[in-house]
Order: sequence, then structure tokens, then C-alpha cells
Amino acid sequence: MTGTSRAGSSIRRPRFAGIWLVALGSALWGTDALFRLPLTVDVASSTIVVGEHLVLVAITLPWLLPALRKVRGLRLREWWALLFIGAGASAAATMLFTMAFRYGGPITPVALQKLQPILVALAAALLLGERLRPRYGGFLVIALISTWLLAFADPLGVTISGAAAALLAVGAAALWGGGTVAGRYLSGRFTPNDLTALRFAIGLPTSLLFVLGTGNDVVPPVQAWPTVIGLSLVPGLVALSLYYRGLRSTPAARATLAELAFPITAAVVGVVILGETQTWTQWLGLLVLMVTVVGFAQHEERSRRPAVEPGTVRAPVNAS
Repeated sequence: MTGTSRAGSSIRRPRFAGIWLVALGSALWGTDALFRLPLTVDVASSTIVVGEHLVLVAITLPWLLPALRKVRGLRLREWWALLFIGAGASAAATMLFTMAFRYGGPITPVALQKLQPILVALAAALLLGERLRPRYGGFLVIALISTWLLAFADPLGVTISGAAAALLAVGAAALWGGGTVAGRYLSGRFTPNDLTALRFAIGLPTSLLFVLGTGNDVVPPVQAWPTVIGLSLVPGLVALSLYYRGLRSTPAARATLAELAFPITAAVVGVVILGETQTWTQWLGLLVLMVTVVGFAQHEERSRRPAVEPGTVRAPVNAS
């Protein structure tokens, strides 16, 4: 990417500017517990999710009207993909993720999101026709073992609350991974801004159904709104915008290394600020999971025979 000065000369951006933006965006994702965990003490999970979506819909409203014009003429399969992005990957996943903080500490639910690349590959094989080679199974097995170590303080003495936190966090990661695949399927019809706006617009009424079904307060109390807004912006839109801006000029293998700022920041926030303690097996699980995810990305980027072969299933390009 180059810019132009008033004199007309081109200015070359620093070679590694993109990777620093990816790292900064990922680091901001790691601050999620700093906002979300205090909210869960006094505010119901479903209420927090409604508050987040209200803020995000308000911010992305300028993108929504152009996106709605492209919705006309969608086929049934495309509608299901769009609804999954909003209702599943936005509302339901955020609900599960928020509930995970009630049962687990501030590090484990966030760190388990590093499972997403492995889960995305599995979902893409099921939904987009991508083919998994046998070596994918090796990455999956190691990722699952490291997840088990990370999730439980005593991997041989699993507690109900620990299992609940892990299952909720992995469920959220699976839904977010499925949303990534659904977004890939719809990429021919919608721009990233379109999908972002539609995601939150569909997620808002879905989260309202959740909160009405649980009988909790529909919106957070007044004193909680500064934290809700911070949650929506800092590990939300600001982090995402920095991440995608950096990703434009950063190879996938380098981006995956920069994304390690995410679990590192989460660990620092959890231990230094929130007073979380981890056992040595949990730290080992976190380390192995990060190495596995990075190794998977490096393998897919450089190998002549990647573990996942691209599929051909995509929504047709929108002609409007």
C-alpha cells in the first residue's frame, strides 16, 4: 500500500506495519475479560449480550441500509447462512462465552478461542466441501489434548463447574468458527461491512428473545453502560478493525504468529489484574495449544499438500 504526498511523490509504508496492526488488534481482544468478568457479577449474561448488540447496531447502522438492499433474492441456503451468522455466531456464541465466565476464570474461556482455526477447518469440510487430509487429524488430536489440559486445573479430577466453563467456551468457539465459514460462503454477495452490519442487526432481536425467555432485565442498568460500551468498542469493533486492516498486507502465517498477542494479553490481564491462578498443567495446555495453532497455520501456508483442500461451494456473486 502506498500513499501520495502533496508533491505527488509516493510514500512507502513500513514493511511490517500490517503485522503490528494484527498484533495490536489481537492484544485488544485479550482485554475482553477485563470488561466482561466484572459485568457478570451483577448483570445477567443475556442482558449483557443485548447491551453489546444495541451499541454495535447503533455504530454499524450506516452500513445496514446498503446491506439490506443486497438481501433481496437470496436463496434458502444463503438465508440460513446469514441467519446463522447473526443468531448463532453473534447472539448465541456471545451468550455462551459470557456464561463461561460465571463458571471459569478470566483466562480459560478466552484462551479456548484459539481453537477456532482448527474448528473452522472442520466446519468448512462439512459445509463448503473442503477436503481434510489425514494429517489434519493429528492437529485436531493435539489441540483437543491441550484444550483438556487448559480447561481443568486438575486434568484427572474434572469438576462440574470446570466442565461447564470449558463446554460453554468451546461451544462459543464452534459457533464463531461456523460464522466464519458462513461468511466465507456469502463473501460473493456481501462485503465485510455488509456482513458486520447484518450480523449485529440479526443478533439484536435474537438476543432479545434470549433475555425475554430467561425473564432477566432487557437492558443493563445505567451504571453498567460505560463497561458495556467499553466491551463493545475495545475488544469489539476497534480490535476487529485494526486486525482486518493489518491482515490486508500480512501473510496468513505471520498473522497467526501476531495473533499470539491475544492469549498472552488474556493471561496477563487474568493473572496481574484479575488475580487468576493457573496450574502448571493449564499453562502447559495453553502453550501446546498456541504452538499447535501456529503450526497448523504455517503448515497450511507453506505445504504443497495442505491438510485442508479448498472447496468449491460458494454463494453466487450478487449482480445488483
